[in-house]
Amino acid sequence: QVQLVESGGGLVQPGGSLRLSCAASGSIFSINAMGWYRQAPGKERELVAVIKSGGRPGYADSVKGRFTISRDNAKNTVYLQMNNLKPEDTAVYYCNVAVTTERLVIVDSWGQGTQVTVSS
Repeated sequence: QVQLVESGGGLVQPGGSLRLSCAASGSIFSINAMGWYRQAPGKERELVAVIKSGGRPGYADSVKGRFTISRDNAKNTVYLQMNNLKPEDTAVYYCNVAVTTERLVIVDSWGQGTQVTVSS
């Protein structure tokens, strides 16, 4: 019913920047919260940033001041601008979108994941 396509991961040196994108498509009536999670090897998945339909963002303490989440409602897309990247930011990043479908069913959808590696 709802598909998410992520892009923008890759290999970057410490102090560098990357921008992740996640576009939602399918049977969408409205999109509520949009967020980014990450999972490093051997660790649990953690919430990195979230933005509600009203636009107010929230961030994990570990990324505050370095990451910025934004959304383009016309494109059903959420972005994560990551600056001053550190080796500990290395992980697979997943977008998560709470969608109300055209049948008024609330669906929690996940992207396929994109690898971010911060290394010199």
